Amino acid sequence: MIIPPVRYLRPGTLAEAVELLATVDGAAVLAGGQTLLNALKLDLVQPTALVDVHRLDELRGIDVTADGTLVIGAATTYAAIAASPLARETHPSVAEMAAGLVDRQVRNRGTIGGNCCLNDPTNNFPPLLTALGAGFHTTGASGPEGWRSVPASMFFTGGLSTALRPGEVLTSVRIPPLPSGSRVVHRHLQVGADSWAMARAVVRLDVTDGTVTGARIVLGAVPGSPLRLTAVEEALTGRPLDASLVETAAAAFDQEDVVTVGDVHSSAEYRLEMAKVQLRRALRDAVEGSTT
Repeated sequence: MIIPPVRYLRPGTLAEAVELLATVDGAAVLAGGQTLLNALKLDLVQPTALVDVHRLDELRGIDVTADGTLVIGAATTYAAIAASPLARETHPSVAEMAAGLVDRQVRNRGTIGGNCCLNDPTNNFPPLLTALGAGFHTTGASGPEGWRSVPASMFFTGGLSTALRPGEVLTSVRIPPLPSGSRVVHRHLQVGADSWAMARAVVRLDVTDGTVTGARIVLGAVPGSPLRLTAVEEALTGRPLDASLVETAAAAFDQEDVVTVGDVHSSAEYRLEMAKVQLRRALRDAVEGSTT
């Protein structure tokens, strides 16, 4: 399918990109383009101009701050994250997620910022970054010099929706260091090996002396993703790290308001059951130490 006529704008700096977004009516940010270009072909979106930020140095790269926070530029590709020694050392779950995303072509072009800003319910990174307590730095809130930091709990506001304001650009994703003894596992069921998820669960357990001192349990591939399961988190906190956690979580899951929808691939009931399965598997692996 052919993309409709649209202006292509390639700023040389982040400040120029923010200015273009503020002054060009109907302008949209183009990062990796893995979803946006397909949406254009299907006439699902109608921007008048695309502001290409993919090659801006200010939005690329991976670093670690003095306090151990992993900083990933919003335009950093999945392939770069997967290959980063810093990501593998500080947050191996992030590098592992990037390495398993779709196929090589998408990994070489797609960006973590695009994945998060789209916030498709089936996307990989929003549930994981929510479990990790990531923060999202943006610029353009009040001109090129304006910036703000938004925690994951406030950044993801619903399916295909985030807290980004018109004219804002996501500049970086910042993931704080985990407490010693933390375990992070993500598990998913996909339509195909290189396709989107039908069910996704991320488990983070903070463990001290064999006891779960904190838990973050997040579902993806459901309406409202990323969806934290607070009843499950409360049920797991304070319990010993052993196989009983799996059944404890399963019992608490029924207290959660988890909504699923059916489509050509499966019924809503099947998706709900598969969400439970992925949660059980992730918890079992976390207990056994098979973290990712």
